[in-house]
Amino acid sequence: MAMDITTKRFLLRDFVQEDEPAFLAYHADPRYAEFCSPEEVTPDFTYQLFQRFIQWATEVPQCNYQLAIVDRRNLELIGCGGLRQDGYAAGQAELGIELAPQHWGRYAYAIEVGKALIDFGFRDLELKEIIGLSVSANLRVSRLAERYGFQAIGTQPGSSWMQMQGWSQIKWQLTRESWEHLFPLTSSVN
Repeated sequence: MAMDITTKRFLLRDFVQEDEPAFLAYHADPRYAEFCSPEEVTPDFTYQLFQRFIQWATEVPQCNYQLAIVDRRNLELIGCGGLRQDGYAAGQAELGIELAPQHWGRYAYAIEVGKALIDFGFRDLELKEIIGLSVSANLRVSRLAERYGFQAIGTQPGSSWMQMQGWSQIKWQLTRESWEHLFPLTSSVN
């Protein structure tokens, strides 16, 4: 069954092979590499990542959801976002959102997408807790996490590439109770 989450401006859906050129293109943008390890921005890594997202959509039962973010007005792929349960306890998942650099800071795109994914996680996946990981220097992600009520629950040295920059990794936590206090659950998966 295909996964679709519709927001006011976006369709979050399973990746299809036709998304590959746009996905590879925004990952190749030098701005995208700012908070990534050198290995994470190689063409081979990006290609393998794309194939992994395609594979996740076919798994039964599905525990990792990484969805293409498509602008409903022009059908342009502008990024991806998802909830990944592998490696986490039952009722937990890790949230991740990435936008193509040309869409950073524009018209609250990440806010709209994040709310839809968090609602999906708590309502449809019946999660109790959503975790986020970020690079300490990525202030855009920190502001977004705080906007949604995520609490920073720890800082780790992070990978060697982060340490070389003087950065660390922040772990964020959002509980279902704190989310429902701030935002009543809305909309559902189509």
